[in-house]
Amino acid sequence: MGDTSLPSPGRLARQIEFLVEADKLKEVLRRTITTRGRRPENSAEHTWHLCLMAVTLAEHANAAHLDLRRVLQMLVVHDLVEIDAGDTFAYDAPGMAGQHEREARAAERIFGLLPPDQAAEFRALWDEFEAHATPEAKFALACDRFQPMLLNARTQGHAWRQHGVTHDRVLARNAAVADGSRALWEYAVRMIEETVAAGHLAPAPQAGQDRAR
Repeated sequence: MGDTSLPSPGRLARQIEFLVEADKLKEVLRRTITTRGRRPENSAEHTWHLCLMAVTLAEHANAAHLDLRRVLQMLVVHDLVEIDAGDTFAYDAPGMAGQHEREARAAERIFGLLPPDQAAEFRALWDEFEAHATPEAKFALACDRFQPMLLNARTQGHAWRQHGVTHDRVLARNAAVADGSRALWEYAVRMIEETVAAGHLAPAPQAGQDRAR
C-alpha cells in the first residue's frame, strides 16, 4: 500500500499560503486585450491560454519527443513573478533592460513561500524557461511569444497600434518562436503580414525615417 500519512501541518500551511499569493496574478493586467470583451487580459488568463495552447499545439513542436508535462509546469509558474515585478511590455526597451533582475528577486520571494523542496523545484522550472535551452523551454517560449501576437492580430493590432509598434519590431521580438516550432513561426509570419495588409500593424519604417518608439 502507498504512504497514507498526512502532510505535516507546517508543510501544508506553506503550500496553501503560496496558492493564496498566486491568486494575485489575476490582478496583473497586460497590454493585450481579449477578443470578445475587448478588455485587458490579466496574467492568470494568459497563463491558462498558454497551457491550453501547449496541449493543443504540441504536435507542432520541433522536438520529436517533447515532455509536455514539463512544458506545462514551466508555463504555469513562469509568470508568477509578475505579482511583484509586474508585466513588462515587450516593446518597452527601458523596462526590458532590468526585467530579469526584477523577476529573479520576485522568484526568490514567491517560490520561497513553499516548502524548500518545492521552492527549489519551482525555481528550477523558472530558470529553465528563462534559459530557453531545452526543447521543452523552447516550445514553452514559442507559445508565450505566439499568444500575444495572436490576440493582437485578432483585435485589429490593438496594443501594437496603441504603442506605435512596427512590423519589423514584431518579427525581431518573436523570432525565437521558430526555435520551438517552425510551423508556428511560419503561421505567425503569414498572420503578421496579413495584419500589415489590413492596416492594423504599421510596416517597417523606410530608410531615413524615425522608428516608432
